[in-house]
Amino acid sequence: MTRTFDAIIIGAGQAGPSLAGRLNGVGMSVALIERNLIGGTCVNTGCTPTKTLVASAHAARVARRAAEYGLTIGGPIAVDMKRVKARKDAVVGNSRAGLEAWLKGMANCAIYKGHAHFEAPNEIGVGDELLSASRIFINVGGRALVPNMPGLDDISCLTNESMLDLDVLPHHLVIIGGSYVGLEFAQMYRRFGSEVTVVEKGSRLIHREDEDVSAAVKDILEAEGIHIRLRAECISFARRGADTAVMVDCESGDPEVIGSHTLLAVGRRPNTDDLGLEKAGVEIDKRGFIVVDDELRTSVPGIWALGDCNGKGAFTHTAYNDFEVVAANLLDDDRRRVSDRLPAYALYVDPPLGRAGLTEAEARKSGRRILIGRRPMSEVARAVEKGETQGFIKIVVDADSNQILGASILGVGGDEVVHCILDIMYAKAPYTTLRRAMHIHPTVSEHVPAVLSELDLAL
Repeated sequence: MTRTFDAIIIGAGQAGPSLAGRLNGVGMSVALIERNLIGGTCVNTGCTPTKTLVASAHAARVARRAAEYGLTIGGPIAVDMKRVKARKDAVVGNSRAGLEAWLKGMANCAIYKGHAHFEAPNEIGVGDELLSASRIFINVGGRALVPNMPGLDDISCLTNESMLDLDVLPHHLVIIGGSYVGLEFAQMYRRFGSEVTVVEKGSRLIHREDEDVSAAVKDILEAEGIHIRLRAECISFARRGADTAVMVDCESGDPEVIGSHTLLAVGRRPNTDDLGLEKAGVEIDKRGFIVVDDELRTSVPGIWALGDCNGKGAFTHTAYNDFEVVAANLLDDDRRRVSDRLPAYALYVDPPLGRAGLTEAEARKSGRRILIGRRPMSEVARAVEKGETQGFIKIVVDADSNQILGASILGVGGDEVVHCILDIMYAKAPYTTLRRAMHIHPTVSEHVPAVLSELDLAL
């Protein structure tokens, strides 16, 4: 027997529950299907747990630097990983429980725990039940990519998910991948007390960023004792007793690194391979992402795809914005498009990197005449007062239109400060609007108008 709903949502990540709430609020009956944990990646294996661990690692770092601030702490700083993990688990558990309670309180929302698969364009099987709806929303997220690398099957390795289950301190953590996930884990575990080596195939870290940003992040990490191995073109693995040998073909350094634990952080893939999309006729691209238009509609009428599985973004905030786009178009008669949003994200090393819009390299490649403003954090009073002077502020402006094209703020508060620039960009106001603004002293934000007053034409 088939049970019919007004809408079916597959996946309870960042977009799914919010969409369920909007649809329920206008009187629609909703089936929400989740095969794992309510809250998806962000709550369970992404933002919430990792940023909780980052906070613990930051506390350990500040405690070790107590003398710099005129404080005396008796004895060496010890990190209890079981308590660190317990704190993380409590924060995650509370967040997930709150979301579950909200969903269960909806009048016409049925929650199904199990694996969803298409039987037809408007029919979904879950367990022994068959559900149907004229509107189906796919919000299945993604998972860590585990590539086919020599020797990988012979060792025990970790991903960003299994890493969160550790309640012991690795003696030597070797991280494969020098991008956002890998670098956050690298710094936090170094601060917890592990020896850490990052192995990156490319010639620099976080290759999508400008070279000066990559170099500055590398300096920050190396200053804390993290080993960085670049140009590792031929990575392979082998057992060495209880440890793992990671073979690297680098220009310098030992040809192999021996680690007690190995973390793979080389990318992610969408959870679309076992949904039966072919039965519904939903088109996917060669990487497995669901093909969508500017309003997140798939190739099949009545089916939408939101979040990481559509290839339009890989962040919690892009997934939530996907919900806003779909809800506005479907319920509010307010046409919104994915192409209207600006790139924005952060790298949560400490100090963090806040990013908005184009990089300097992307702006140059576009052929525009550009103005660039820079200021080292060592000249920012708030950073000096806090004893956190690493990094810099960089803002890129179109010399002809006076529009801000992008910004990179690597430094204390950079993940927050970047939003004042992002808001001006959304308002499509000229940079002079922000240049003339009076900001509060002493803050990092007060230097944004100053940087915009010192723009130079890029040659």
